[in-house]
Amino acid sequence: MRWEGHRQSDNIEDRRGMGPIRPGVGIGLGGIVLVLAVSFFTGTNPLQILNMIGGLQDGALQSAVESPGPAQPPQDQLGTFASLVLADTEDTWRSLFSQKGRSYKEPRLVLFTGAVRSACGTASSAVGPFYCPGDHKVYLDLAFFQELSQRLGAPGDFAQAYVIAHEIGHHVQNLLGVAEQVAHRQRQTSAAEANVLSVKMELQADCLAGVWGHHARRERRVIEPGDFEEGLRAAAAIGDDRLQHRSQGHVQPESWTHGSSKQRATWLRRGLESGDPAACDTFADPAA
Repeated sequence: MRWEGHRQSDNIEDRRGMGPIRPGVGIGLGGIVLVLAVSFFTGTNPLQILNMIGGLQDGALQSAVESPGPAQPPQDQLGTFASLVLADTEDTWRSLFSQKGRSYKEPRLVLFTGAVRSACGTASSAVGPFYCPGDHKVYLDLAFFQELSQRLGAPGDFAQAYVIAHEIGHHVQNLLGVAEQVAHRQRQTSAAEANVLSVKMELQADCLAGVWGHHARRERRVIEPGDFEEGLRAAAAIGDDRLQHRSQGHVQPESWTHGSSKQRATWLRRGLESGDPAACDTFADPAA
Protein backbone atom coordinates (compact mmCIF):
# COMPACT_ATOMS: atom_id res chain seq x y z
CA MET A 1 0.00 0.00 0.00
CA ARG A 2 1.18 3.55 -0.77
CA TRP A 3 0.52 6.17 1.90
CA GLU A 4 2.94 8.94 0.98
CA GLY A 5 1.20 12.30 1.03
CA HIS A 6 -1.95 11.05 2.69
CA ARG A 7 -3.35 12.52 5.90
CA GLN A 8 -3.75 10.98 9.33
CA SER A 9 -7.08 10.97 11.10
CA ASP A 10 -7.81 13.28 14.03
CA ASN A 11 -10.19 10.67 15.48
CA ILE A 12 -7.60 8.63 17.38
CA GLU A 13 -7.50 7.92 21.11
CA ASP A 14 -4.17 6.41 22.06
CA ARG A 15 -4.66 4.54 25.34
CA ARG A 16 -1.68 2.25 24.88
CA GLY A 17 0.41 1.73 27.96
CA MET A 18 -2.39 2.73 30.31
CA GLY A 19 -2.67 -0.86 31.55
CA PRO A 20 -5.67 -3.06 32.31
CA ILE A 21 -8.69 -1.35 33.80
CA ARG A 22 -9.19 -3.83 36.58
CA PRO A 23 -7.01 -6.66 37.93
CA GLY A 24 -7.86 -9.97 36.33
CA VAL A 25 -9.54 -8.55 33.23
CA GLY A 26 -6.56 -8.52 30.87
CA ILE A 27 -5.66 -12.10 29.98
CA GLY A 28 -3.36 -11.23 27.08
CA LEU A 29 -3.07 -12.62 23.57
CA GLY A 30 -1.94 -15.97 24.95
CA GLY A 31 -5.53 -16.68 25.96
CA ILE A 32 -7.08 -16.05 22.57
CA VAL A 33 -7.22 -19.69 21.48
CA LEU A 34 -8.79 -20.83 24.76
CA VAL A 35 -11.39 -18.07 24.74
CA LEU A 36 -12.29 -18.73 21.11
CA ALA A 37 -12.55 -22.46 21.78
CA VAL A 38 -14.97 -21.92 24.65
CA SER A 39 -16.90 -19.40 22.57
CA PHE A 40 -17.27 -21.67 19.57
CA PHE A 41 -18.11 -24.73 21.67
CA THR A 42 -20.80 -23.01 23.70
CA GLY A 43 -22.00 -20.44 21.16
CA THR A 44 -21.29 -17.68 23.68
CA ASN A 45 -20.09 -14.22 22.71
CA PRO A 46 -16.35 -13.98 23.59
CA LEU A 47 -16.96 -10.61 25.25
CA GLN A 48 -19.45 -12.23 27.64
CA ILE A 49 -16.87 -14.87 28.58
CA LEU A 50 -14.26 -12.24 29.33
CA ASN A 51 -16.71 -10.22 31.38
CA MET A 52 -17.39 -13.33 33.47
CA ILE A 53 -13.65 -13.92 33.86
CA GLY A 54 -13.26 -10.41 35.16
CA GLY A 55 -16.12 -10.85 37.63
CA LEU A 56 -18.01 -7.96 36.10
CA GLN A 57 -21.65 -7.29 36.88
CA ASP A 58 -24.23 -6.52 34.18
CA GLY A 59 -24.97 -2.83 33.92
CA ALA A 60 -21.97 -1.72 35.96
CA LEU A 61 -19.90 -1.07 32.85
CA GLN A 62 -21.99 1.70 31.35
CA SER A 63 -21.21 4.10 34.18
CA ALA A 64 -17.48 3.41 34.25
CA VAL A 65 -16.15 4.16 30.78
CA GLU A 66 -12.43 4.92 30.69
CA SER A 67 -11.34 8.50 30.09
CA PRO A 68 -10.10 9.21 26.56
CA GLY A 69 -6.40 8.96 25.89
CA PRO A 70 -4.29 11.51 24.00
CA ALA A 71 -6.00 12.73 20.83
CA GLN A 72 -2.87 13.63 18.86
CA PRO A 73 -1.86 11.35 15.96
CA PRO A 74 0.38 8.42 16.96
CA GLN A 75 4.07 8.70 16.10
CA ASP A 76 5.03 5.02 15.89
CA GLN A 77 4.82 3.07 12.63
CA LEU A 78 1.82 0.84 13.39
CA GLY A 79 -0.10 3.59 15.13
CA THR A 80 0.51 5.93 12.20
CA PHE A 81 -0.60 3.22 9.77
CA ALA A 82 -3.87 2.70 11.67
CA SER A 83 -4.46 6.46 11.66
CA LEU A 84 -3.87 6.64 7.90
CA VAL A 85 -6.26 3.78 7.22
CA LEU A 86 -8.92 5.38 9.42
CA ALA A 87 -8.53 8.68 7.55
CA ASP A 88 -8.96 6.93 4.23
CA THR A 89 -12.14 5.19 5.39
CA GLU A 90 -13.42 8.60 6.49
CA ASP A 91 -12.86 9.98 2.98
CA THR A 92 -14.62 7.04 1.36
CA TRP A 93 -17.69 6.92 3.59
CA ARG A 94 -18.09 10.69 3.76
CA SER A 95 -18.27 10.73 -0.03
CA LEU A 96 -20.63 7.76 -0.30
CA PHE A 97 -22.97 9.12 2.36
CA SER A 98 -22.95 12.54 0.70
CA GLN A 99 -24.01 10.98 -2.61
CA LYS A 100 -27.14 9.75 -0.83
CA GLY A 101 -27.81 13.10 0.83
CA ARG A 102 -26.66 11.88 4.23
CA SER A 103 -24.01 13.08 6.67
CA TYR A 104 -21.32 10.66 7.80
CA LYS A 105 -20.56 10.80 11.51
CA GLU A 106 -16.94 9.80 11.89
CA PRO A 107 -16.13 7.14 14.50
CA ARG A 108 -13.11 7.22 16.79
CA LEU A 109 -10.40 4.58 16.88
CA VAL A 110 -9.11 3.63 20.32
CA LEU A 111 -5.67 2.02 20.45
CA PHE A 112 -5.04 0.03 23.62
CA THR A 113 -2.87 -2.68 25.11
CA GLY A 114 -4.02 -5.60 27.23
CA ALA A 115 -7.54 -4.55 28.17
CA VAL A 116 -9.89 -1.65 27.64
CA ARG A 117 -13.17 -0.31 28.93
CA SER A 118 -15.84 0.89 26.51
CA ALA A 119 -19.53 1.70 26.62
CA CYS A 120 -20.06 -1.96 25.68
CA GLY A 121 -18.09 -3.34 28.60
CA THR A 122 -14.54 -4.24 29.55
CA ALA A 123 -12.64 -6.45 27.12
CA SER A 124 -9.27 -8.11 26.86
CA SER A 125 -7.13 -8.09 23.75
CA ALA A 126 -8.15 -11.73 23.37
CA VAL A 127 -11.50 -10.73 21.84
CA GLY A 128 -9.69 -9.06 18.97
CA PRO A 129 -10.70 -5.73 17.40
CA PHE A 130 -14.31 -4.69 18.01
CA TYR A 131 -16.79 -1.89 17.41
CA CYS A 132 -18.98 -0.52 20.19
CA PRO A 133 -22.22 1.10 18.95
CA GLY A 134 -22.77 2.61 22.39
CA ASP A 135 -19.92 5.10 21.94
CA HIS A 136 -19.31 4.88 18.16
CA LYS A 137 -15.72 3.73 18.67
CA VAL A 138 -13.52 1.00 17.24
CA TYR A 139 -11.16 -0.66 19.72
CA LEU A 140 -7.89 -2.18 18.55
CA ASP A 141 -4.86 -3.68 20.23
CA LEU A 142 -2.22 -3.42 17.51
CA ALA A 143 -0.69 -6.68 18.75
CA PHE A 144 -3.55 -8.35 16.87
CA PHE A 145 -1.69 -7.61 13.64
CA GLN A 146 1.19 -9.79 14.84
CA GLU A 147 -1.33 -12.52 15.70
CA LEU A 148 -2.87 -12.18 12.25
CA SER A 149 0.48 -12.51 10.53
CA GLN A 150 2.35 -15.06 12.61
CA ARG A 151 -0.31 -17.36 14.03
CA LEU A 152 -3.10 -17.05 11.49
CA GLY A 153 -0.93 -16.84 8.38
CA ALA A 154 -2.26 -13.58 6.96
CA PRO A 155 0.60 -11.03 6.72
CA GLY A 156 0.58 -7.74 4.84
CA ASP A 157 -0.46 -4.14 5.32
CA PHE A 158 -3.71 -4.52 3.38
CA ALA A 159 -4.65 -7.48 5.57
CA GLN A 160 -4.24 -5.15 8.55
CA ALA A 161 -6.18 -2.39 6.83
CA TYR A 162 -9.01 -4.84 6.10
CA VAL A 163 -9.34 -5.56 9.84
CA ILE A 164 -9.85 -1.86 10.57
CA ALA A 165 -12.17 -1.38 7.58
CA HIS A 166 -14.31 -4.32 8.74
CA GLU A 167 -14.92 -2.64 12.11
CA ILE A 168 -15.69 0.64 10.32
CA GLY A 169 -18.22 -1.40 8.35
CA HIS A 170 -20.01 -2.07 11.64
CA HIS A 171 -20.08 1.67 12.26
CA VAL A 172 -21.67 2.20 8.85
CA GLN A 173 -24.28 -0.44 9.72
CA ASN A 174 -24.98 1.43 12.93
CA LEU A 175 -25.43 4.76 11.16
CA LEU A 176 -27.72 3.23 8.53
CA GLY A 177 -29.93 1.58 11.15
CA VAL A 178 -29.03 -1.96 10.08
CA ALA A 179 -27.66 -2.87 13.51
CA GLU A 180 -30.85 -1.71 15.23
CA GLN A 181 -33.06 -3.61 12.79
CA VAL A 182 -31.07 -6.81 13.26
CA ALA A 183 -31.13 -6.48 17.05
CA HIS A 184 -34.92 -6.08 16.90
CA ARG A 185 -35.28 -9.21 14.77
CA GLN A 186 -32.96 -11.16 17.04
CA ARG A 187 -35.14 -10.40 20.05
CA GLN A 188 -38.15 -11.86 18.24
CA THR A 189 -36.65 -15.09 16.98
CA SER A 190 -34.94 -18.27 18.14
CA ALA A 191 -31.35 -18.42 19.33
CA ALA A 192 -30.35 -20.32 16.18
CA GLU A 193 -31.92 -17.74 13.87
CA ALA A 194 -30.45 -14.91 15.93
CA ASN A 195 -27.01 -16.41 15.39
CA VAL A 196 -27.64 -16.62 11.63
CA LEU A 197 -28.47 -12.91 11.65
CA SER A 198 -25.23 -12.17 13.50
CA VAL A 199 -23.24 -14.00 10.82
CA LYS A 200 -25.02 -12.00 8.09
CA MET A 201 -24.07 -8.81 9.95
CA GLU A 202 -20.41 -9.81 9.98
CA LEU A 203 -20.39 -10.82 6.32
CA GLN A 204 -21.96 -7.50 5.40
CA ALA A 205 -19.19 -5.71 7.34
CA ASP A 206 -16.67 -7.71 5.28
CA CYS A 207 -18.36 -6.53 2.09
CA LEU A 208 -18.39 -2.93 3.31
CA ALA A 209 -14.67 -3.23 4.03
CA GLY A 210 -14.29 -4.26 0.41
CA VAL A 211 -16.27 -1.21 -0.72
CA TRP A 212 -13.68 0.96 1.03
CA GLY A 213 -10.85 -0.98 -0.65
CA HIS A 214 -12.42 -0.47 -4.06
CA HIS A 215 -12.53 3.31 -3.65
CA ALA A 216 -9.08 3.46 -2.04
CA ARG A 217 -7.68 1.88 -5.21
CA ARG A 218 -9.76 3.78 -7.76
CA GLU A 219 -9.83 7.26 -6.28
CA ARG A 220 -6.73 7.62 -4.11
CA ARG A 221 -4.37 5.05 -5.62
CA VAL A 222 -3.19 3.71 -2.28
CA ILE A 223 -3.66 0.08 -3.34
CA GLU A 224 -0.80 -1.80 -4.99
CA PRO A 225 -0.78 -5.11 -6.92
CA GLY A 226 -1.24 -8.00 -4.53
CA ASP A 227 -2.97 -5.96 -1.82
CA PHE A 228 -6.44 -7.33 -2.47
CA GLU A 229 -5.07 -10.87 -2.35
CA GLU A 230 -3.64 -10.11 1.11
CA GLY A 231 -7.07 -9.03 2.27
CA LEU A 232 -8.76 -12.12 0.86
CA ARG A 233 -6.21 -14.35 2.61
CA ALA A 234 -6.88 -12.51 5.86
CA ALA A 235 -10.65 -12.92 5.48
CA ALA A 236 -10.19 -16.65 4.91
CA ALA A 237 -7.73 -16.97 7.80
CA ILE A 238 -10.27 -15.68 10.33
CA GLY A 239 -13.23 -17.69 9.05
CA ASP A 240 -15.06 -19.51 11.82
CA ASP A 241 -14.46 -22.95 10.30
CA ARG A 242 -10.70 -22.43 10.18
CA LEU A 243 -10.54 -20.95 13.68
CA GLN A 244 -12.69 -23.75 15.10
CA HIS A 245 -10.56 -26.42 13.46
CA ARG A 246 -7.43 -24.75 14.83
CA SER A 247 -8.76 -24.42 18.38
CA GLN A 248 -10.87 -27.58 18.83
CA GLY A 249 -10.08 -29.89 15.95
CA HIS A 250 -13.57 -29.91 14.43
CA VAL A 251 -16.13 -27.53 12.98
CA GLN A 252 -19.55 -26.54 14.40
CA PRO A 253 -21.42 -24.39 11.85
CA GLU A 254 -24.31 -23.83 14.25
CA SER A 255 -22.02 -21.84 16.54
CA TRP A 256 -20.39 -19.66 13.91
CA THR A 257 -20.32 -15.95 14.66
CA HIS A 258 -18.62 -14.45 11.59
CA GLY A 259 -19.03 -16.96 8.76
CA SER A 260 -16.82 -19.52 7.06
CA SER A 261 -13.54 -18.73 5.33
CA LYS A 262 -15.24 -19.06 1.95
CA GLN A 263 -18.14 -16.80 2.95
CA ARG A 264 -15.88 -14.09 4.35
CA ALA A 265 -13.60 -14.04 1.30
CA THR A 266 -16.61 -14.10 -1.05
CA TRP A 267 -18.28 -11.07 0.51
CA LEU A 268 -15.05 -9.11 0.83
CA ARG A 269 -14.42 -9.77 -2.86
CA ARG A 270 -17.92 -8.59 -3.74
CA GLY A 271 -17.25 -5.24 -2.08
CA LEU A 272 -13.80 -4.94 -3.63
CA GLU A 273 -15.15 -5.56 -7.12
CA SER A 274 -18.34 -3.52 -6.94
CA GLY A 275 -17.51 -0.58 -4.70
CA ASP A 276 -21.25 -0.37 -4.09
CA PRO A 277 -22.76 -0.70 -0.59
CA ALA A 278 -26.00 -1.84 -2.23
CA ALA A 279 -24.18 -4.99 -3.35
CA CYS A 280 -23.61 -5.90 0.31
CA ASP A 281 -27.15 -7.01 1.20
CA THR A 282 -26.28 -10.28 2.89
CA PHE A 283 -29.76 -10.42 4.43
CA ALA A 284 -31.36 -10.87 0.99
CA ASP A 285 -28.93 -13.66 0.04
CA PRO A 286 -29.93 -17.10 1.39
CA ALA A 287 -26.38 -18.36 0.87
CA ALA A 288 -24.91 -15.77 3.25
